[in-house]
Amino acid sequence: MEFKETGIDGLLIIQPKVFEDERGYFFESYTTKGFEQLGLNVFFVQDNQSLSQKGVLRGLHFQNPPHAQGKLVRVIKGAVQDVVVDIRKDSKTYGKHFSIELTEKNKTMLWIPGGFAHGFATLEDDTIFFYKCTNYYDKASEGCVLWNDPDLNIKWVLTDPVLSAKDKTGTPFKNFVSNF
Repeated sequence: MEFKETGIDGLLIIQPKVFEDERGYFFESYTTKGFEQLGLNVFFVQDNQSLSQKGVLRGLHFQNPPHAQGKLVRVIKGAVQDVVVDIRKDSKTYGKHFSIELTEKNKTMLWIPGGFAHGFATLEDDTIFFYKCTNYYDKASEGCVLWNDPDLNIKWVLTDPVLSAKDKTGTPFKNFVSNF
């Protein structure tokens, strides 16, 4: 596995070593040793998977401490524009975002530590998105920053996405108070 920095402290792109031949492919999607070599002691307690049609946008979600979640995300089938926003108030990149395309073809993964709002827009029908989490889901701790907030200036590939009621009413960033 190759770990690449993103310019936002703690946020890492992970490119697995893929072995392909006429039968298909094989790769390690996670190894504790790889994270430990970077000084990251992560322990995953929950795996989540979603199926979305093209044009769906989910996010920008997070869980407040003490239920904050680190996430290792990837696409099993299809493609997404994956976006994270740094909501760690003492971070030099607070309010900055990072965007990357994750696809079944590039097999790229993203390590998102706690303290980030996260979302993705699906670029293909029947996209399967998978993420490993370092903490259990806790409804009382969840939050949502408005996906198209002008202060964040995220260049989403979708202009008129399909959204949940929660995502339509996310908190504008100028009104957001971070607990991180």
